[in-house]
Amino acid sequence: MATPRGSTIRRALPGDALNLANLARDTFVETFGYLYRPEDLGAFLETSQSVAAYAPLLNDARVGIWVAEDPHQALVGFLTAGPCKLPAPHRETAAGEIRQLYLRAAVQREGLGTRLLRLAIDWLAAQGHSPLYVGVWSGNLGAQRLYARYGFEKVGEYDFPVGNQLDREFILRQRKTTPPSPAAAN
Repeated sequence: MATPRGSTIRRALPGDALNLANLARDTFVETFGYLYRPEDLGAFLETSQSVAAYAPLLNDARVGIWVAEDPHQALVGFLTAGPCKLPAPHRETAAGEIRQLYLRAAVQREGLGTRLLRLAIDWLAAQGHSPLYVGVWSGNLGAQRLYARYGFEKVGEYDFPVGNQLDREFILRQRKTTPPSPAAAN
């Protein structure tokens, strides 16, 4: 699927594990690295943003991962989705989750995040997941606004560990409404 600036979105393949882990580390550091002590950031990246973390997900049919590539086939963004793992209050058995949505700063505001999100919402629905959840850092107002446009609202909070630091995360749940059409989102 081509995007306005020539980037494409495709389903990630098992062979993408190394590039996906590198992108996950880079985009996490680019977005949130300033929040953490080096030892906390390093511990988190080593475990959560590694090939060992992504390789099993790429081989798990219950998990969907999409990557955005620039015209030179370099990865510039990704999204992961699957069964909900969040500690949501009264979480439904069939609940789905948008787990990660990250873009390099250079391609933000080009519509890639919205395209990835719409793909994941549609895929999760096709997999029978309902309702949908997402966890978002309490200080990430831009992400909160994006998810609100798709009917997500706060239903809880929890602590997300990055090394020894605990971040306050909001748990958002999608209302039973139809997401806006691409034209309405512009």
